[in-house]
Amino acid sequence: MVVFKILAICAMLSPIIYTIMWIIGGIIVPGYSHIKKDVSSLFAVEAHKRWFFQSFFIIASALLLVFFGGMHWGVNNGTGSIAGPILLIIASVIGLIVACFFPLDVGGEVKTWRGKGHFSLIVITGIITIVGMILMFVRLRLVTGWIGFAIFSLVIAIISVILVIITGIFAGSDYMGLVERFMVSTYQIYYFVFGFMVYITN
Repeated sequence: MVVFKILAICAMLSPIIYTIMWIIGGIIVPGYSHIKKDVSSLFAVEAHKRWFFQSFFIIASALLLVFFGGMHWGVNNGTGSIAGPILLIIASVIGLIVACFFPLDVGGEVKTWRGKGHFSLIVITGIITIVGMILMFVRLRLVTGWIGFAIFSLVIAIISVILVIITGIFAGSDYMGLVERFMVSTYQIYYFVFGFMVYITN
């Protein structure tokens, strides 16, 4: 169906927009380092061209929400548990809320309620998304045409857990930005591949 292909395109565009955002940040933001600084610092309070980068984040988050809001029916004709899709919808809603209302504090710090809210909600979003991936594995592991993606979901979930732990270890270090990019890239790859699967199966 055309509607599912449109939703799939939204999913594939989201990680592209997100990635373009931080690449541009490294080019136009004075003193910004992909190795040292996390992505969220690009739209922290008083950050250089904050609203420009925040708009990218909002658009990427909104596109994901649109996709996850309707993708249940585009996966194996809506057959199977809705638990995974619901968790991915919740994660997308939280991500959009963070993008709109919870920037990091000045300099990418976590000091005020907004900065703490950003950090806490991002962690919650990451955990919910990983659980959603695992539930998609459970739902699709025996479905013809989706078995490969089911295994992919489980593998990405495991890799994400490992990278989340590593990112926590490197938090505040001179390599935090680099490690974080590896971590968020697993999520972005998952979104793109998920969208691609929905596109080619509909």
